[in-house]
Amino acid sequence: MNKLFNTKNIIKLLAILFITITVVSCQRDGSAEEDDLPQEELTNIVLLVTEEGTTSTLTYDYSIGAGGIPTIPLKDGKSYTVVAKFRNGNEDATQEIIDAKNEHFLIFDFPKSNITVTRLDGNDLRNDGKRVGLRTKWDVVKAVDSPSPLLKLTLIHAPESVNDTKSGTAWGSVVGGETDAEATYNLTN
Repeated sequence: MNKLFNTKNIIKLLAILFITITVVSCQRDGSAEEDDLPQEELTNIVLLVTEEGTTSTLTYDYSIGAGGIPTIPLKDGKSYTVVAKFRNGNEDATQEIIDAKNEHFLIFDFPKSNITVTRLDGNDLRNDGKRVGLRTKWDVVKAVDSPSPLLKLTLIHAPESVNDTKSGTAWGSVVGGETDAEATYNLTN
């Protein structure tokens, strides 16, 4: 019995427990392979915004963790096609999201604006018939409906279920899942 509880065995047991806890806590669902787009790999969320009727596309780059919030000018009564791109440094990570489209979903929250979001046809159709939201149309009723309007864009990983209709001020909602990336953009007229 003394051999079982000696100092060496206790230290070995504690070391094994520490390593086990560390490995498990650093993985989302028990396996690093399950997460096709680790949160730590996304550095930028880029929105490509094109006003309908024009050919000019403006780029708004949100750098994750770097501070600074891009401002997107929107005109009341106008419509815009918006394409979301995700980057890891200089590499485009958007294709990884498309490849794992059943594991991702975008939520567009406009808490101080009146904007309708329609998810457009593309290669991001999930098995449940919903679109991830990588390409959308924004119909702007009122870009500045309250002081300091903004867009909070959230990429959700592994939601149990998704809904692409409006929920409060957000277009899209989920049950379960975790945030893969989040960006904030100021809005102005």
